Amino acid sequence: MIQVRYKAIIASDWNECLAPCGPFDCISFSHPQLEAQLAGIFRQYTGNRIALGAAIKKIQRLLPAPVTPGQMDAYLEACFTTYPGVTDLIEWCLRNSILFMINTTGMIGYFQRVFAKGLLPRVPVLSAHPMIRFAGCSSDPQFIYTLFETSDKSKNTAAAIRALKIPDAKVLLLGDSGGDGPHFEWGAKTGAFLVGSMTKPSLDRFCRAKGINISLRFGPDYSSAARKDEGQAMQVNFMDLTGIIEKIVME
Repeated sequence: MIQVRYKAIIASDWNECLAPCGPFDCISFSHPQLEAQLAGIFRQYTGNRIALGAAIKKIQRLLPAPVTPGQMDAYLEACFTTYPGVTDLIEWCLRNSILFMINTTGMIGYFQRVFAKGLLPRVPVLSAHPMIRFAGCSSDPQFIYTLFETSDKSKNTAAAIRALKIPDAKVLLLGDSGGDGPHFEWGAKTGAFLVGSMTKPSLDRFCRAKGINISLRFGPDYSSAARKDEGQAMQVNFMDLTGIIEKIVME
């Protein structure tokens, strides 16, 4: 396999950052009686009140049976969407030899079926949780890193940078909530460009407490809002980030 020489890397969260969905929506779609509990667990770890590992244990106790590929496909066919411009941004990065890495507490199996169904361009690198993971297939990303705690985001981004020989100065991180805080903390130490995607109070609090400067607050800023306005969020176009990315690549 010919290895692409990447000029830079974008490592981005997925849920409520690039797409208006939660990591456990695929479970509540098949088991709607669990929806409120799953939403509460999501808020607990993204707000840094419990560890991701503890959250997963709670979910495993609730889940009556493993999610099947058929159930995941039914969920995706009914519900899959992204914020505007996300697909175009990924394609633009691929055309311009910029590595787009999805780095999320979402499920590996979710993305396996997304790529198998052609709902997104296949990204070269995925970092996600293995609680739901299906048999490998040709549409899977070339590199899949497992993530067990939110702190693994930074470890996996660093591993991708090493594996693909990307310059340390050409790193852009996207996140929206406190679950992205450790990723941003690592990025602040290594000189990455930090983008708060429709920044939530939990990420704002984490960064203020750690003295971390968010390089760019992209889209509506919800750091002082009681809740996110999804109608407003769907007006954001992620292709508007290309100018910033080009500057980072050219520096």
